[in-house]
Amino acid sequence: MHAPRRQGFALLDRDGTIIVDKNYLRDPELIEFAPGVIEGLRMLRDAGFTLILVTNQSGIGRGYFDEICLERIHDRLKMLLALHSVKLAAIYFCPHGPDDGCECRKPNTGMARQAMADFDFTADQAVVIGDSLADVQMAEAAGMKAIRIGAGQDCANDFLEAAKLAISQFV
Repeated sequence: MHAPRRQGFALLDRDGTIIVDKNYLRDPELIEFAPGVIEGLRMLRDAGFTLILVTNQSGIGRGYFDEICLERIHDRLKMLLALHSVKLAAIYFCPHGPDDGCECRKPNTGMARQAMADFDFTADQAVVIGDSLADVQMAEAAGMKAIRIGAGQDCANDFLEAAKLAISQFV
C-alpha cells in the first residue's frame, strides 16, 4: 500500500530558470523557454505540484520598463505555457532594486511567505527551483528545499533534471 502523495508547491524563478535570461526582458516576443522547461513543468504538474512564479524584476525600479510592460510579458508567458497545457497558479514579482531594502526581493522571503499565505501551505511542502544563489538563500531562509540549476556541484544541469529531483523529494 502506498502512502498518499503530499501536494507539493514549486516556487519557480523566471529569468535563467523558466526562460532564457535576456537581461531586463522588455519585449514579450523575445520569451524563449530554457532547455527542459516544458517537459519539466508537465512532470511537476502531473506529480501534483502547484506551479508558482517568484521573480525579482528590478528593471522596474531601475526605470528600464514599467509594470504594464511586465504584465504583457507575463501574459505572453502564460499564453505560451497554456499551449503546452501548463498553468502557473500565481506570479509574484518584486520591482525593487538590490539596495532598496525590500522584504520581497530574493534572497529575502517576502514572495515565498506571500505564496504560503495565499495558497495555505507550509515550507515543508515547497521546493524552490532557480538558477541563482539568491533563489537558494530565499528557500533556505523560508525553510524550503532548494534546487539550483547551473554548472557545478550540487546543481541540476537543466530544468528537467531539477523537476525530477523535486518530484523525488516529495514521493
